[in-house]
Amino acid sequence: MPVSIETLRKFVAPEIIFGNGSRHLAGEYCKKFYIENPMIVTDKGVMDAGWTDQVARTLIERNIDPVIFSQVTPNPRADEVMMGAKIYNQAKCDAIIAVGGGSPMDCAKGIGIVVSSSGHILDYEGVDRISAPLPPMIFIPTTAGTSADVSQFCIINDTKRLVKIAIISKIVIPDIALIDPETTTSMDPYLTACTGMDALAHAVEAFASTAASKITDVHALEAIRLLTTHLPRIGNRPHDLALRENIMLASMQAGLAFSNAVLGAVHAMAHSLGGLLDLPHGECNSLLLEHVINFNYSAAPERFKVIAQNLGLDTRGWGQRETKNALFDKIRSLRYQLGISKSLGQVRVTQQDIPDLSEKALNDACLLTNPRKTNKRDIETIYEEAL
Repeated sequence: MPVSIETLRKFVAPEIIFGNGSRHLAGEYCKKFYIENPMIVTDKGVMDAGWTDQVARTLIERNIDPVIFSQVTPNPRADEVMMGAKIYNQAKCDAIIAVGGGSPMDCAKGIGIVVSSSGHILDYEGVDRISAPLPPMIFIPTTAGTSADVSQFCIINDTKRLVKIAIISKIVIPDIALIDPETTTSMDPYLTACTGMDALAHAVEAFASTAASKITDVHALEAIRLLTTHLPRIGNRPHDLALRENIMLASMQAGLAFSNAVLGAVHAMAHSLGGLLDLPHGECNSLLLEHVINFNYSAAPERFKVIAQNLGLDTRGWGQRETKNALFDKIRSLRYQLGISKSLGQVRVTQQDIPDLSEKALNDACLLTNPRKTNKRDIETIYEEAL
């Protein structure tokens, strides 16, 4: 009997070690992988918080002397990837350990791509463009939102075209994710809020995606439930490790969902914003999410009704219009409660930017699985509503 490929779904994930203190296992896993000369990819903020040094010490205790590359900025740039790859090759490194948020982790993936496949990092934009396996990769996230530690996405800023490109391939999934909630205690309240809303956007878009499946739905809905319950409380209890653990768990669940179901217009538009104006990724997603849901609702009303229910809304007796409006209000209320109350206009986006932003978003790979087909004018309208 012939198999219809449209009905099949794959699910890929790294080996995950979850829990407080898991960062201290980096040296042990290097020994298991026979790693002798790893490169740690990190950034200044993570180094100042002490996490990089703690991880490095677990290596040194096992007679492994790491090379540290910390020239990573928010929205990691292509030239930073190329610089890191050059240092990796010169030092004859044999593995990559990422310690940080989305920027160091994406930069680490980019370095891995370049040292294994050569060429320039921007050559690999798109889906399944990588042909060679990457060096062993151990990722230790220090934020709860980006989920680059479990995903097959790598996002790099092309500063010449002023756009963030998406590289999507199961080859960039790390070998080991040491997910340690303790590392998120160094995030300030606004970063905590933005990364938490980023995780929510991952979960919502994965559940509404045209590539969603019963496997990814489980992770997406659990992430939504966890974030709805725990994220609003973290502002008053920033040092509560139980809350941090649940938010980090939600981020991981959302990452497993979107890595396999892909995303939608929120991320396509956020990548365009981040590339043009160098805005924080989580903030961009936060300011767009409610507006994209409003646009997409008619294409998947039953899916969005389930999302609304898992956000805590009692939809019994409601029609589609009532549910859509309540969902819009719920997302907006949540981000306002978290202190994310700006509009796009308040983060320097202008009406004149919108045609260019929309053109770039239209070419983003994340738009392929958006539940509603979109054209440039649709995207322009969403940006305008978010101004």
